[in-house]
Amino acid sequence: MSRFLGEIKQLGYVVADIEAAMQHWTEVLGVGPFYYMERVPLKNYRYRGQPYEIHNSVALANAGGVQVELIQARCDTPSMYRDFIHRGQERHSGLQHVAYWTEDFERDLAALLARGWKIGMSGEVGERGRFVYFETEYHPGTVIELSEVAGPKGKVFKLIRSAAENWDGRDPVRAFPDLGSL
Repeated sequence: MSRFLGEIKQLGYVVADIEAAMQHWTEVLGVGPFYYMERVPLKNYRYRGQPYEIHNSVALANAGGVQVELIQARCDTPSMYRDFIHRGQERHSGLQHVAYWTEDFERDLAALLARGWKIGMSGEVGERGRFVYFETEYHPGTVIELSEVAGPKGKVFKLIRSAAENWDGRDPVRAFPDLGSL
């Protein structure tokens, strides 16, 4: 537990093949079901202050109270995911970030910036779904994300956790809910 941000809520893995990674997590580790989105609808994406268009695929599932995020970069657009891959981390796969969730994004962001943390990457996924990745490393190769869960993204995260609680192994990969309809 962090004195500053509470519990780690998500472990984010950059993977070379998201379909193979989902299969491994569901069949070998029994974690699922995964909610898969082939192209994350990012708005206002920035890397080191510069705007870019990016294409990432994502799959989310819960293992108890911790969410597992699998991320596959589908382009070579500048990102902290690409940085991770180019450093050769774990043969282009491995734990890239740990995330803390907040419903008071402005307060928590201001507190971390006041501590000298620097934003490396940021954007929005849905209304009130802002996120930042800090250049401050948690341990070598792994950064910290602050993720706003006050809007539809938070509702989806609750749905994913609920689906995992009594998952019987059926339908291991499911379509990601439409954030606009929540």
